[in-house]
Amino acid sequence: MEPHSWTIHEARERLDNGRITATGLTRSVLARIEAVEPRVAAFNTVCADMALEQAAAADRRLQAGERGGLLGIPLALKDNMITQGVATTCSSRILKNFVPPADGAMAARFKEQGAINLGKTNLDEFAMGSSTENSATQITRNPWNLERAPGGSSGGAAACVAADMALAALGSDTGGSIRQPAALCGVVGLKPTYGRVSRYGLVAFASSLDQIGPITKDVADAAIVLGAIAGRDPLDATSSARPVPDYSRGLKDGIKGLRIGVPREYFIDGMDAPVADAVRAAIDTLKGLGATVREISLPHTRYAVATYYLVATAEASSNLGRYDGVRYGHRAMDARDLLEMYMATRDQGFGPEVKRRIMLGTYALSAGYYDAYYKKAQQARTLILKDFTDAFGQVDVIATPTSPTGAFRLGERTADPLQMYLSDIFTISINLAGLPGMSQPCGVDGNGMPVGLQLIGKAFDEATMLRAGWAFEQATAFHKAKPSL
Repeated sequence: MEPHSWTIHEARERLDNGRITATGLTRSVLARIEAVEPRVAAFNTVCADMALEQAAAADRRLQAGERGGLLGIPLALKDNMITQGVATTCSSRILKNFVPPADGAMAARFKEQGAINLGKTNLDEFAMGSSTENSATQITRNPWNLERAPGGSSGGAAACVAADMALAALGSDTGGSIRQPAALCGVVGLKPTYGRVSRYGLVAFASSLDQIGPITKDVADAAIVLGAIAGRDPLDATSSARPVPDYSRGLKDGIKGLRIGVPREYFIDGMDAPVADAVRAAIDTLKGLGATVREISLPHTRYAVATYYLVATAEASSNLGRYDGVRYGHRAMDARDLLEMYMATRDQGFGPEVKRRIMLGTYALSAGYYDAYYKKAQQARTLILKDFTDAFGQVDVIATPTSPTGAFRLGERTADPLQMYLSDIFTISINLAGLPGMSQPCGVDGNGMPVGLQLIGKAFDEATMLRAGWAFEQATAFHKAKPSL
């Protein structure tokens, strides 16, 4: 078993007992990137020299007796998290040559803990998409079938972990952008509770929905990474001051008596039958491990897609107003005056999907339409949150499919934005409610592509969600399956 294929906890044991060095582990992962990246196209930037320098520094810390955490672990960052001295492009032409002067919270945490940053992974432009086909840099391919999409917007992060090009990666999730690509690529993706992880240095899409989280090879690794990145950050006013528990400690406590709710609204017409079958079988496995399962209702789920695409686009239209060609990023050079420069810069710099969402959001916020659209969406958001609050009065964890289908073919949905938006139909409610959610592999569809089981927890109760996921993982072998590249 090559080092690049290890989980974090497997590598952690070997690093701590001296059976491998951080440099040796990093060289193995970099060799894997060199071998398979040309086919998968998961990275916008690979920082090989920097990674080896960081690995050497980690080895010195290990030799001095330091142990645990992410020390010496090679990881990747989604290319919408700022990194000092390394391009942060958001896979957009408008930020093609932008090199931040400082680190965001996640890059800073990596350095502080001695993790190795392998580079920046591809995404749908400004995290707006569900297939990574909206990237202005390249199209990432699913390692399980190179003709199929890896999901999005964190498609590069999910693909690089599935292909063993990183032991784990950080993605961002605004409406499913960690969980959906994790499901389609057969890995674990966890969106924490809103405020659990700092968003400082995350390039904003929709500030009330965005959250950073881990994409890993198994649930135990998700617990490790979440523990390493969670906690209060004085540079992010929305981050929570709640203490961060040891997420790894309670994984093995079992789920006997755990109450699992299954919402009837998440098994719908149009779902692929093999996906529904795999998820129901996974729920039966949890029941067999001692959990109690009951049907619940989340009645306002039917409004989630419309609500999300009003709230998210409204916030995007505001957040993306900063890209004007004046302070940083691309600037149109042939404009005759300031207004023309603004317009030309944005026209040249933004892709079609970003423009579409800016226009939708600007319309929803405009005079005469604000009450009818944005205000109504916020009211519907409150009802969606109330559904979850009521449900969690009866159950401890909610189990659903992550995506209604397995990975679709590249190009299959690009001509129909609405069909693409529906890829996230089972994930967006969790962002609207600010709750934690996790996807983990639970089977395959009719094309042999991975299927994801989504577990949803109470606010700031990632520990129970992780415990249920770990119990399922120990009873099955889906997380051990690897694509043949």
